[in-house]
Amino acid sequence: MSSPPNRAPAGVERIDYRSIALLSAAHLCDDINQGVLPAMLPFFISTYRLSYAAAAGLVLAQTLSSSVVQPLFGFLADRRSSPWLIPTGMSLAGLGVALAGFAPSYGLIFISIALSGLGVSAFHPEAARRVRYLSGSRQATTMSLFTVGGMLGFAIGPLIITPTLMMMGMHGAIILSVPVLVMALVLVPNLPRISAVEPPSTGVTKGGLIAAAERWADFARLTAVVVLRSIAFFGLNTFLPLYWTTNLHGTKAGGGIALATLASSVAVGTLVGGRLADLYGRKTVIAASLGSLVPLLLLFLNSPIALAALMLVPIGIAVAAANSVVVVMGQDYLPNRVGLAAGVTLGLSMTVGGMLTPILGAVADRYGLSTAMLLVALIPALAFVMSLSLHETVGEIARPTMTKSSLRSPSTTNDW
Repeated sequence: MSSPPNRAPAGVERIDYRSIALLSAAHLCDDINQGVLPAMLPFFISTYRLSYAAAAGLVLAQTLSSSVVQPLFGFLADRRSSPWLIPTGMSLAGLGVALAGFAPSYGLIFISIALSGLGVSAFHPEAARRVRYLSGSRQATTMSLFTVGGMLGFAIGPLIITPTLMMMGMHGAIILSVPVLVMALVLVPNLPRISAVEPPSTGVTKGGLIAAAERWADFARLTAVVVLRSIAFFGLNTFLPLYWTTNLHGTKAGGGIALATLASSVAVGTLVGGRLADLYGRKTVIAASLGSLVPLLLLFLNSPIALAALMLVPIGIAVAAANSVVVVMGQDYLPNRVGLAAGVTLGLSMTVGGMLTPILGAVADRYGLSTAMLLVALIPALAFVMSLSLHETVGEIARPTMTKSSLRSPSTTNDW
């Protein structure tokens, strides 16, 4: 009997690029609402006469609710598939920040920002699970597309909100509800397609878990690598403009351009790293990116301003090459808990790294900015050594299966 025409030939994996593009666009809309808060703080301070401590409290509310809670949502998503969390979490992320512009008191602003952060937490683990199941053998490549969507959201957010609040005042924050609600209207009718691919039905235990070993020791080491890497990234991102003006004697505008150059290179590095990981292995890309980052940063710290500017491109690529790879590798280590793995690697570990950055600030205050930047350059060396102890996972991944709802007509199979 011949195979049904709406199934791919044996051995051919289906990659639903349309659904992955939708999830990447949703990630962009979701993360706009993380990127806008720093740009909104001056307006909150001037409108409500907040202290700097109170303004920092809003950042803390977003950080704790958007990142620290992510593993919990990942755990819940692993227990019960919940694709509805994707549009719901994304919508709450935008509506929470929008409502903050109408809140009459600091307490209500705080609650609104925290609700937005909860929406961010709800969105990421389930969306990352879906990207994995839709990706066939190119999991790192497609996860990099998803990751870059979030990066673009971070970058676009301040560009949208700053001129809007200048023209309309705090009530202009309502504009943040538009992208998420429009994207939610696009996502909802596509949820059956997005959720059509599920974990494999073969090799599943009675309790519904995949019969595959979970490597908690490897996952713990990977988490430590992500934390160290994020300390270096946040440190570089924080101190680069100051180093540019203080040590390299550049202008403030030049420091901004340097930061923009680094950010652009980070986006390129994320895409390149994802593709290389699918070709050469997850561990290879993680170790190579960390190992190359150390000499690149040391060369940057010992270069005149012109060469330092050029060095920002390979530095950005190196620091970001493992962005999506660590998420996929974490999911490989915990095949029954891919949502939890995404919550830890996308949210918690990165946040912990960012929260430790003030230690570098204390070093800069006491011993000078050059010493702090030297630490930023050396921290990846420790992460590199730890990455060598990780076990490769390529070739050991159980492939997802299609549910009945995923069967397509012959005219649409090219979408996969």
